[in-house]
Amino acid sequence: MTETLVPQVETAPEKRLFIKTYGCQMNVYDSERMADVLRPLGYGVTDDVKAADFFILNTCHIREKAAEKIYSELGKLREMRDIRRETGGDLTIAVAGCVAQAEGEEIMRRQPAVDIVVGPQAYHQLPELLTRTARARGERIGADFAPDDKFDALPAARFTEGPTAFLTVQEGCDKFCTFCVVPYTRGAEWSRPMAAVLEEARQLADRGVREVTLLGQNVNAYDGERPDGRKATLAELAYALAEIPGLDRIRYTTSHPNDMADELIAAHGDLDALMPYLHLPVQAGSDRILRAMNRKHGRQKYFDLIDRIRAARPDIAIAGDFIVGFPGETDREFEDTLDLVRRVNYAGAFAFAYSPRPGTPAAGMGKQIEPEVVKDRLHRLIAMLTEQQTAFNAAQAGRTLNVLFDKPGRHSHRRQAIGRSPYLQSVHVDDADHLIGQIVPIEIIAGQQNSLSGRLIADGLKQPGPAGSATAQNEKAA
Repeated sequence: MTETLVPQVETAPEKRLFIKTYGCQMNVYDSERMADVLRPLGYGVTDDVKAADFFILNTCHIREKAAEKIYSELGKLREMRDIRRETGGDLTIAVAGCVAQAEGEEIMRRQPAVDIVVGPQAYHQLPELLTRTARARGERIGADFAPDDKFDALPAARFTEGPTAFLTVQEGCDKFCTFCVVPYTRGAEWSRPMAAVLEEARQLADRGVREVTLLGQNVNAYDGERPDGRKATLAELAYALAEIPGLDRIRYTTSHPNDMADELIAAHGDLDALMPYLHLPVQAGSDRILRAMNRKHGRQKYFDLIDRIRAARPDIAIAGDFIVGFPGETDREFEDTLDLVRRVNYAGAFAFAYSPRPGTPAAGMGKQIEPEVVKDRLHRLIAMLTEQQTAFNAAQAGRTLNVLFDKPGRHSHRRQAIGRSPYLQSVHVDDADHLIGQIVPIEIIAGQQNSLSGRLIADGLKQPGPAGSATAQNEKAA
């Protein structure tokens, strides 16, 4: 479970807000929007927890013991507030996100220091809940599923910092994978109207954003309403976004294999703005385990899908997710997962040990795997995925890639800047701090496990192709 802080705003606000974000990119987006709804109340974001007047924990419920980690954090916050109150100060504490959705009443019972609990579909109610809390009256829990209400109530203007931004277009999930809590914490699949997404994207572009990442629990299931009343597809949305001046790059995550339509695959071949990097989780390589997970696809369907995607965009990089040690997984079935990884050849992937989530069907299944067996399997899988990722990065050496610079590097004395390649790799370049916000052709001189090193092209003669490079990669289909 990752932790992310909301981009900072230093405008000498009257009140100070600290948001600690756990989990996925959608939670990062939600935290940014929480800051937006609180800004009219005089709250500006700070990165100094000791200076905060309002502390929000934006939580994730995916990993094991997620709730217990939150309670541990809340205990520290309670102590901090008690100390402040001894000197006449105070601290408002809120829990947001998926743990709040799943365990709202329990949070309030176990930790009375919490002032507000708000689910992911109700954070637009924060100003009202905060006001009620300040007056020591009214309901302190907002956790209803009403995503349309939420987006309607959010401020039209977004604060953004830098040339990249997340943009939520779809929420919820109807797949009901047996290991997953998302359908219970985020609700059913729901898509924002196409016009609303395009308007927000235009505003982002006007503020200097060059790249948007479209977010959704099943983002390629997007079916937002068009102005003419019919449903749009993610491919249609991508084509429309590509027409927005200044918006040069489009990404999307996370996808489900069952929603990878022909039209979307074709868009990867047609749209230069649609980056050649696709996160397409498979979770396991055994057909029996996939059925037990309720994934509704088999390994051959996944292989065929990869073939079609690479035929449309030969240089595309594939990323994935894997769960190791699902209940009943045998040694042979784990070897099927390793075989799938070898055949697909991933540019990057996330691998996790299975952890039972309360209330999910898999948590009640028999044949839970011994922890030491799961640990060994996870180690072997991560080693293979790391080898593939390192080889993919090393293969970029000598190529010219378009890099979008988004922040200064650690080595300020070398005027270092960091950007992203079309394949989402971090690229470090010296003498480039003046290029932040720009997309520049960079000669890659080395590839490491997690990043690339590059240099500016002095003569300006080397120009990358549509995908940001002169040569195609990943041409070997599964």
